[in-house]
Amino acid sequence: MRRPTHHAMLNTRGTRHLASLALAVGFATASASALAATEVEWWHAMGGGLGKKVDEIAADFNASQDEFVVKPVFKGNYSETMTSAIAAFRAGKGPDIVQIFEVGTATMMSAKGAIMPVHQLMADYAPSEGASFDPKAYLSSVTGYYTDTEGKMLSMPFNSSTPVTYYNKDMLAKAGVESVPATWQELGDALKKVVDSGAGSCGLTTTWPSWVMLENFSARNDLPFASQANGFAGTDTRLEFNKTAVVDHIQRLDDWQADKRFVFGGRFDDAAPKFYSGECAMMMGSSASYAGVKESAKGFEFGVAPLPYDSDVIETPQNSIIGGASLWVLSGHSDEEYQGVAKFFQYLSKPEVQADWHQFTGYLPITTAAAELTREQGFYAENPGTDVAITQMTSATPTENSKGLRLGNMVQIRDVINEELEKIFAGKESVQDGLDQAVERGNKLLEKFERANG
Repeated sequence: MRRPTHHAMLNTRGTRHLASLALAVGFATASASALAATEVEWWHAMGGGLGKKVDEIAADFNASQDEFVVKPVFKGNYSETMTSAIAAFRAGKGPDIVQIFEVGTATMMSAKGAIMPVHQLMADYAPSEGASFDPKAYLSSVTGYYTDTEGKMLSMPFNSSTPVTYYNKDMLAKAGVESVPATWQELGDALKKVVDSGAGSCGLTTTWPSWVMLENFSARNDLPFASQANGFAGTDTRLEFNKTAVVDHIQRLDDWQADKRFVFGGRFDDAAPKFYSGECAMMMGSSASYAGVKESAKGFEFGVAPLPYDSDVIETPQNSIIGGASLWVLSGHSDEEYQGVAKFFQYLSKPEVQADWHQFTGYLPITTAAAELTREQGFYAENPGTDVAITQMTSATPTENSKGLRLGNMVQIRDVINEELEKIFAGKESVQDGLDQAVERGNKLLEKFERANG
């Protein structure tokens, strides 16, 4: 084998040296670029597959430009994320963006000086070359929850859902029920057919009972849940659902327990297995549960229908109200960071980004354009029922009663309501007494919030 000449060896070394030098320069340039990019920290409560999707959204944004790097950080469930953000802010180490569930809205609003309202952020920092920030482009029934009394957006809607009715098509067909009725009155007859025919041992169950059967029942039927425009008009609000048709509605459900037209399944998502197993013909739950229902409801075909309305109360139903969370911007950060947040929010609002998030998760798209794009892409046609939530949310202009709830200590108030519902459905107290107790206990929590923030 011929050995390389001294000249050839020098050329090889020189080439290696130049390559190493070029590589070093490349790394230095990349490092300088990375160092030059402004970091935006985003705390969120999305675990599992949703967390991976959040990481993907941030990565795609980061790859789309080189000025900013959004860094998502999972901080636990909603309550843990909110608690962590408040503690970090007080220590002067809060993130730029934090995901807060909808029942934390009043708390965030009352945190004087802690937040930068989104409308102010976008007015002061949104890049001029991007799409202009137009609040009218967002679904009013979604943004209404996160706007002030003047209609200005305080936070950016992100993962919003609303309750719908899931139904077992096979059980309804066996009972001779052609479709889910539009009213509670007609629904009672349909559920009786299901039980009497032996198609199922249970007609209806519900997840998240306070959210679905009190909060959304009130909104759908244009009834006040609390005074002061459900808390939008001031912190001196008091619960009122023990004086409205909510009492008759809970009485109806309690009466239906006698023949199994309704079966109470507990708090949160505890009732879901009753639907998955084929025990109950219908379940009312979050629109964002669509993927979970599709995966868990084995052995039968299911459909999605709107929440019914009470024909004794209203002729045309109002929109339902949302659950989920929004993105809040904390104060105390640099202009560069706020520019990054504004640019990220513009990116997050793009129709293609929102349509992808909506189709992957089952959460509502936050803009009309994203809903239209999803329809154009054929997603709704291929996945029947996935557009029910959007139709339900946009078919009516939100009123004072259907805009949403802005009540302090709402997490604890829901716990109180659920406790009283458990007693009612267990036969331990009457419907009126139980709801009176829920209002009395809930108002004490509202009074406590008012003293601290009024």
